[in-house]
Amino acid sequence: MTSRTEAANLLVAAAAELASCGMSPGRSGNISVRDGDRLLMSPTDSSLAALDPDRLSVLSLSGEHLDGPRPSKEVPLHLALYRRDAAHTAVVHLHSPLAVAAACREPWSEHHAIPPLTPYIFLKVGQVPLIPYFGPGDPRQADAIDANPLAFRAALLANHGQVAAAETLDAAVTSAIEIEEAARVALTLADGGSRLLDEHDIEELVARGGTPWRALRPALASAGPGAER
Repeated sequence: MTSRTEAANLLVAAAAELASCGMSPGRSGNISVRDGDRLLMSPTDSSLAALDPDRLSVLSLSGEHLDGPRPSKEVPLHLALYRRDAAHTAVVHLHSPLAVAAACREPWSEHHAIPPLTPYIFLKVGQVPLIPYFGPGDPRQADAIDANPLAFRAALLANHGQVAAAETLDAAVTSAIEIEEAARVALTLADGGSRLLDEHDIEELVARGGTPWRALRPALASAGPGAER
């Protein structure tokens, strides 16, 4: 089995897992992995429940379409997440229903969109800011991510959905699931009066998880995909 074949199979399996959790309605959402000097990505207008490992889009690290079907229009969004950290090897973008609903609300704070109610999002993801709204595929959304001074591995996209990046595909999938579950709890308790985790609790959790909290973004890593942009 070649490295690229293995990467393609892992991407297809991860996409199917997300679809089976109800996090990719219809033909929404997209997923990519970095494999050496290439990106593999779900094609445009594809169902994450039924991807074919032999029919994935292949792109350069700067976003040039090299092979396979036409990629998702969200290529700029994925590249922006890869640029944030050269160690990231996977990006998941979903219109998961509860994250979409949370992204339609005002953020809890400038650096974290979802009220701090349960511990796992802090252990696995850290702060999740709200990125201003731009239409699907609009490169200005990627510009907004590039310009955001906060350190983050995942974000809510206002009135749109969520996006998560990580050093492994499994970690990116886990982050997306944790965001959806945090949104579920927050929306269930949206009538107010909930007991929130305090700052000491959160700082203890992010220290355990090695995740960012109230942190600014380090200098752009020049080795990151598309860093020449």
